[in-house]
Amino acid sequence: MARLDYMDVYFSVQSFQEEDLRGKSAVIIDVLRAASSMVTALSNGAKKIIPVGAMEDAVRIAQTMDNKDYLLCGEQNGHKIEGFHLGNSPLEYTEDVVTDKTLIINTTNGTKAIKKAALANRMYVGCFLNQKSILKALEDHDDDVVLICSGWQGKMSLEDTLFAGSIIYKMCKGKLPKNTKDGVKVAFSLYQSYKDELEKAIETSDHAIRLKELVPDGDIPFVCETDKFDVLPGMKDGILINLNG
Repeated sequence: MARLDYMDVYFSVQSFQEEDLRGKSAVIIDVLRAASSMVTALSNGAKKIIPVGAMEDAVRIAQTMDNKDYLLCGEQNGHKIEGFHLGNSPLEYTEDVVTDKTLIINTTNGTKAIKKAALANRMYVGCFLNQKSILKALEDHDDDVVLICSGWQGKMSLEDTLFAGSIIYKMCKGKLPKNTKDGVKVAFSLYQSYKDELEKAIETSDHAIRLKELVPDGDIPFVCETDKFDVLPGMKDGILINLNG
């Protein structure tokens, strides 16, 4: 099981370097909404997910595939990308839409975090929807753990930090050891303060307010559901698959 005194938390894509993750287990967090959409898609039967750092990369990969096999998915600054099949609402990723499809996804923050974490020994994608699966994966290995909050354009986001804090809180059963790193202390304390009103807290976050006019009304209640899916998105050869599948 991972040791909390070696765990660290990064609060945005820009706050870490690739080498910081070498040999470690990384959990990529993007509650609003890339991680939540990926977890939902894999639970609803998507075959695999190809995360890309730019729209042009998504189109280039799609051109090598049969039209019936893939869906182009994603957003830029909260807006669905023109010409793509799906945006970034987890409610779009229904069973009838994604079953047996390869999803090629590009988002403003989440996929950039995934691409930057390529040197991690193990990489998982986590959110409240699959919290239990993330906890079990971290318990099964003794790698040092890094929780990577995607944030928003280099800034901390409340919702991602709350999920990081939730993971830490569950791992230490609510009693944080003193010899932990500052980022761990911050995330733990934030979750401890808001754990009984997560949805309310996330609704008032900067990111939720920013997206208010762009996302379906049901997105925020949905992403706050805990342990809804037994799914563990994990990286294999540059592709995300359900390691619990």
